[in-house]
Amino acid sequence: MNRSAKLPFEVGKTDNFFDRLGDYVGDVFYDILPEHGLEERDEQIYMAFQLEQVFKNKHTIFAEAGVGTGKTLVYLIYAICYARYIGKPAIISCADETLIEQLVKEGGDIEKLEKMLDLEIDVRLAKARENYVCMKKLDPLASQTKNEAILRVHDAIPDFVFDAGGVSMQSFHRYGDRREYPWVSDEEWNQIAWDPMQQCSTCDFRHRSGQTLNRDYYRQSKDLIICSHDFYMEHIWTKESRIREGQRPLLPEASAVIFDEGHLLEFAAQKGLTYRFNYDSLTNILTGYMGQDVREESLLLVEDILELHDAWFQELELAAFPVAGSNRQDIEWSDDLIRAAKKLSKLVEQLLEQLVFDAEMFTMEEYYTKIIEEYLEFFSYGLSILLKEDGGITWLEEDATTTSLVVMPRLVEDVLKQEVFSQRIPFIFSSATLAEGKDFSYTAKSLGIEQYDAFSVDSPFNYEEKMQLNLHVEAELESKWQKIGEQLEENHGSSLLLFSSKDEMEQFRYWANQTTFSFPLLFEGDNEISQMIREFQLNRGSVFCSHHLWEGLDIPGEALTQVIISSLPFPPKDPVFRAKRNHAEDPEKEVDIPYMLLRLRQGMGRLIRTTADEGSIQLWVKEKQWQKYEGDLVKVLPVPYEIKEK
Repeated sequence: MNRSAKLPFEVGKTDNFFDRLGDYVGDVFYDILPEHGLEERDEQIYMAFQLEQVFKNKHTIFAEAGVGTGKTLVYLIYAICYARYIGKPAIISCADETLIEQLVKEGGDIEKLEKMLDLEIDVRLAKARENYVCMKKLDPLASQTKNEAILRVHDAIPDFVFDAGGVSMQSFHRYGDRREYPWVSDEEWNQIAWDPMQQCSTCDFRHRSGQTLNRDYYRQSKDLIICSHDFYMEHIWTKESRIREGQRPLLPEASAVIFDEGHLLEFAAQKGLTYRFNYDSLTNILTGYMGQDVREESLLLVEDILELHDAWFQELELAAFPVAGSNRQDIEWSDDLIRAAKKLSKLVEQLLEQLVFDAEMFTMEEYYTKIIEEYLEFFSYGLSILLKEDGGITWLEEDATTTSLVVMPRLVEDVLKQEVFSQRIPFIFSSATLAEGKDFSYTAKSLGIEQYDAFSVDSPFNYEEKMQLNLHVEAELESKWQKIGEQLEENHGSSLLLFSSKDEMEQFRYWANQTTFSFPLLFEGDNEISQMIREFQLNRGSVFCSHHLWEGLDIPGEALTQVIISSLPFPPKDPVFRAKRNHAEDPEKEVDIPYMLLRLRQGMGRLIRTTADEGSIQLWVKEKQWQKYEGDLVKVLPVPYEIKEK
């Protein structure tokens, strides 16, 4: 379908674009949207004219707007018009892949804008590699497994994928998106999806892979490209290296960038810079190196590295200990472990030097040289973060087949300042929770942003008329599950049940499996998430159990009339938050409580999405927690609460 990139208003030769844009935006919010039944909101109009200055001056702004202000419609209108004016798409970066689907879902804000403004919006999704099927994994697995879900995926793969030479590229079409296989659970998907162990640059399926075809598609967008924070940061961190290797960056140049749920960008930046040392990776890479025509000096160096690497990982496994509620194992770093890491780093640097001579003097295959050099540089730089004093956050992950050491940088503001916010384009941070008491400095500092505009507007909803908040003091777990079950039955389902961790959700699932309910219970992870959200929305009376959807979920109407928060959402005791606590003067006040309150505010915000919505929030708190945090909690509760019996 040919899509027009024409502006929705006329700009004459003597006209100023921003003057005409301001007139158009005024017409939209004062006339056009009200004509389509949307009420005129002062908060929304105020936000609109704040954003006009940001686009005009190419500034950065923190736009904190409460639920119901219509902030998404505001930034969408500006992003589309500005993209068409500049001739480059605007990028909308969401907290995760789930929220991407929420923006483009049927009946969502983009579809509403198209209808109300008579626009045809070219919006395309850019998803992380993990969201696409890996044929290098799926094809051999299909001949070995009896898993019906995985075999159905293999059967759904287009024929051209298996034809290496007989099919014209013109007949290629997009496929392989996780969303196309809603019957596959998260556990099954992990067996067939891309993972960091795959060498895509040398893959036989490279030009026929779903990942490649989808990437070629979204790069052509005229208006909007929507991606996750993780994907945007991966684009930033890999941009220069991809250009050096003759590849295009993951995303094209943008006219502007909007960070929806922008308060979560810092963690995505840390995650994007994370170095994952899989035990098998170095062994596989260096084994391939030894198979090439290299000097004996290099072979001896490789043997030393492999021997030290094996011993180091054995010691890491002995030094690791589990963390409750997390799949990450913390590591007790000893002097011996640090000394071994330093020695390993030195040997890898020596091998990188030897690789130059081997590549020039002997008949090494070029793609082997490239893969080995790239991985050794990755390995070396990751070790440098680990060995830098106070520079890295580390943990160990284990699954049925391998062990991985993960190194994440503690601070990212300097890199963000240089690689992201030095660009002279508009950056918009949008969320209902960006400030601490109207102060945006903490968020700005953590992201390396020195100059910015900011504003905060409250929700226009009358929560006291629409929301009932019941506080339940938990005395005993079995009793809590029983009463939550009663709350679900009394509400006839139509509830979102939020848990602080996957473990807590699984505890409830175990209890619920021994109980009979008059409505279906949907558990996050059992199927593809956007399909599950759609099922929850359409199947009125169902219950969605989730440990992840504290933010971004937008289910207006009768499908969601009760939010049950099973426990206060404190951060996990994993290495990432341990590092944050270690660098705070008062860890509880600076890390734990702010995180919990922000997440709690987001969770409660799932209930009232339109002026017609109403319902109840059931908040469960342990007795000691209520005694300790009552003052903090009361400040963020949107309505007066009623304490129920234990």
